Amino acid sequence: MRTVKILVVCGTGIATSTVVSRKLEEKLSKEGFEVSTRQCKASEVSANLEGIDLIVSTTPISGELKVPVVRTLAFLTGIGEDQAIEEILQKLRGGDKVKKEDVRKDNKNFYERRNSNDIK
Repeated sequence: MRTVKILVVCGTGIATSTVVSRKLEEKLSKEGFEVSTRQCKASEVSANLEGIDLIVSTTPISGELKVPVVRTLAFLTGIGEDQAIEEILQKLRGGDKVKKEDVRKDNKNFYERRNSNDIK
């Protein structure tokens, strides 16, 4: 089993990130990963990056990050979990690098989807 360290980010770093952390541990263990999670709120991301392989966030985060980011509500809603896991696996296996402009684009797309009928 490959060990991965995932930073799980939500608005307060408490309840939502706990739910997501448990789901990640459950789903990724079935894919051959031993998962270690750390939780924080969005404003604390840069202080919690040491040793992190991936960030999974339920809220937009900004800044120049050198860690791949997956932003999803799938583990809360149950909708799109398989796609979220596929994206996470791709980033964990591919060593995906994140650019500042990609984070900005992701944030814009997230808000556009949230304001449409795609995300409630």
